[in-house]
Amino acid sequence: MAMKIWHHSFTELAQLPAYAEGLDAHFRKIARPDTQIVLHGMRPGTYQTNYPGKDIQFAYFQTLHSQQFILGAIEAEQQGFDAFAMMTLPEPSIEAIRAIVDIPVVGYGESAMLVSGLVGQRCGVLMFIREMAPAIERNARRIGISDRFVGAFDVGFTFNDVLAAYDDTGKLLDQFQVAARKLIALGADAIIPGEAPLCLLLARHGISRIDDVPVIDALGATIKLAELSVDLRRLTGLAPANRDYFSRKPPRERLLELLNLYGLHGQPK
Repeated sequence: MAMKIWHHSFTELAQLPAYAEGLDAHFRKIARPDTQIVLHGMRPGTYQTNYPGKDIQFAYFQTLHSQQFILGAIEAEQQGFDAFAMMTLPEPSIEAIRAIVDIPVVGYGESAMLVSGLVGQRCGVLMFIREMAPAIERNARRIGISDRFVGAFDVGFTFNDVLAAYDDTGKLLDQFQVAARKLIALGADAIIPGEAPLCLLLARHGISRIDDVPVIDALGATIKLAELSVDLRRLTGLAPANRDYFSRKPPRERLLELLNLYGLHGQPK
């Protein structure tokens, strides 16, 4: 049965047309033929440049920017989307989003970490926003895999290096292999490309293993987990718990009042 997934990036996709086109092509390859994935990014002017890392290396800025994900999830639900895919490694406010909407909500980092457990015993993350490493380690604890998490480490190149490599990889893939082998030496037998642009670059070039260790297509894992979540909701009624402080659903009317109070415009009426 057909489904519609709201994809939400932490980048301003309007400023990154090559990246957006690459995502669309990859998702059409990964998703079922009757799954529609609609790309969304952050609002124009969210960042000072096309690079979000200068902001999202700071926890409070992530919290501020995460309100766009919250508004997106509410809008997705009201527009009849079947799932909300939070396509960013740090997944800020993902627990709050799950408590706010009734449609399935999946996250990039969580999906990759869960899938890594199907192919390896211990996973690790390679990322170019090195300042986020403590947040990713905290997320591993939230997801419940901290005893199987080697850690999050600097991959050795930048966001702009990755964007440039979409046209000419140069030595970037060699640099990734060097970083991956260091991670493997620490005990990782599943490697997660931290940021989605890095994941897309590796997928475009067919990088699915380094030596005998799998490289997780976190973009693909997120979409497939979204499809699975929708299927299970439809077929079995499976939905998140909503009995504790973190998962209790707040009254929608009061939620919209508070969004207005704090000047968070664009929320559905």
